[in-house]
Amino acid sequence: MKLLYTINSPYARKVRIVAIEKGLSLDMQQVVLADPDCPVKQYNPLAKVPVLILHDGSSLYDSRVIVEYLDDCSASNKLIPQAALSKISVRRWEALADGVCDAAVAIMLEQRKAEAAQDAAWMTKQMDKVSRGLTVLNDDLANRNWCVDNAFSLADIAVGCMLAYVTMRFAKQIDLAAQYPNLHRLHLCLQARPSFAGSEPSPY
Repeated sequence: MKLLYTINSPYARKVRIVAIEKGLSLDMQQVVLADPDCPVKQYNPLAKVPVLILHDGSSLYDSRVIVEYLDDCSASNKLIPQAALSKISVRRWEALADGVCDAAVAIMLEQRKAEAAQDAAWMTKQMDKVSRGLTVLNDDLANRNWCVDNAFSLADIAVGCMLAYVTMRFAKQIDLAAQYPNLHRLHLCLQARPSFAGSEPSPY
C-alpha cells in the first residue's frame, strides 16, 4: 500500500502515526499539491491528502476512512475500540480535533493571500472555532492520562496531531501550557512516543 501525503498535513500525519503504531509497512510518497504533476488528483477527485492507494490500484481518501481501514488490517493494538460507546467517544474526539484543524488550516490559507485581500473578520471567526475546540478538549480531558477509557487510542493520535499543528502555526497566539494545561500535558506525553517523534511537521 502507498500513502500520498504532505509533510505538514495534520490529517496525513494522523494516518502515518496510526500505521507506525499498528506496525504496518506503507510506501510513503511525499507530494507537493501545487506541483502540476502531483498524482493526488488521479486518486482523489478532491485533490486532497492523505490518499491510500491499495494493492489493486483502488484508493481510499479522507483520513478518518483510512485510519479505520488500517486499524482493521490487524487485530493487534486496536486504536478504535470495538465497544459501541467507546468507539463513538473516540470518533467524537477525532471529529473535534479534525474540526479544529479545519479552522486552523483555513486561517493559514487566508494568511497566504495578499494582505489587502485577507478577510480579518472571517479569520477571527475561524480562530474562535480553534479556541472553543481547544477549551472543550482541555476540559473533557481533565486530569486523565488518555482521552478515552484511560487507554491510548485514535482519539489521542488525532488530538496530538492537531496540537502540533496549531502550536506550530499559532505560536504567538496560543500558549498551550498556560491556556490549556491538560492538553499540554498530553502533548508532552505524545511527543515522547516514537511514532510522534518520527513524524514531526516542518514549519515553513
